[in-house]
Amino acid sequence: MSALVITLLIVGGIALLMVIAYVNHAVENSKLEKARQRADLLDRIRRCQDISERMPGQLMTPQLKLLLAQLQLQVSERLLALDKQSATLKADIETLRTQIAQGESIPVKNPPQPIANEAKAKEVRFVLENLHALITGSVQSGLLPANEGKQWIGQIRQMLVLVHIEFFSALGQTALQQNQPGQARLAFERGVQYLRKQPDPTPYQAQLKRFEEQLARANAMVLDKNAPAAEEPSQLTEGLKDLEDDWKKKNIYD
Repeated sequence: MSALVITLLIVGGIALLMVIAYVNHAVENSKLEKARQRADLLDRIRRCQDISERMPGQLMTPQLKLLLAQLQLQVSERLLALDKQSATLKADIETLRTQIAQGESIPVKNPPQPIANEAKAKEVRFVLENLHALITGSVQSGLLPANEGKQWIGQIRQMLVLVHIEFFSALGQTALQQNQPGQARLAFERGVQYLRKQPDPTPYQAQLKRFEEQLARANAMVLDKNAPAAEEPSQLTEGLKDLEDDWKKKNIYD
């Protein structure tokens, strides 16, 4: 066997190894990309389900419930292209299509959740943040038109304001019931300040007026509570009375 043939065989072998390595690399990259896509789609489905189930009833609307079902359907159909044999996924898709066919008559079974403490307020805010991320990601991936996404972002901001209104109102009312007008005044004052600093406070004028009335009431209760009763002289008034008596006695004896 000539040296030329040997050289060609060596070069051919090296080229074949390079092709095999390239093909293996491409296959691995394809597997990794599909795994990444599958994980991303599964995460979006989980977000849709979580938001749809955890959103308080006072914030959930048929329009929002319908939007979440539509987004979940689109994501599920993309996932089905990667996992064509999943019977569970196929059943979920049929269920979603049935729900979406009802339009804005889609059932909304979310129970109201009183936002009466800071922990609950944070929990609801987290759900709204997830919804914001879902809408943003759906616009970026082409699942939702940009103008529609912008409208939903605006609605999410309004929902967050409603959460704060309910939170401050509940804090103030609870403090009043516990005969803590000082704490109530603080809660209502925070409500007034929060609404006044909104970029457009016009939609919340009724709530602002209500907070201002509650603040005035709580402030009056604080002043009344701190004022000494006439029939029950305070230690200060008693001290002033003693001082006045001593002065009168001194004048007499002088």
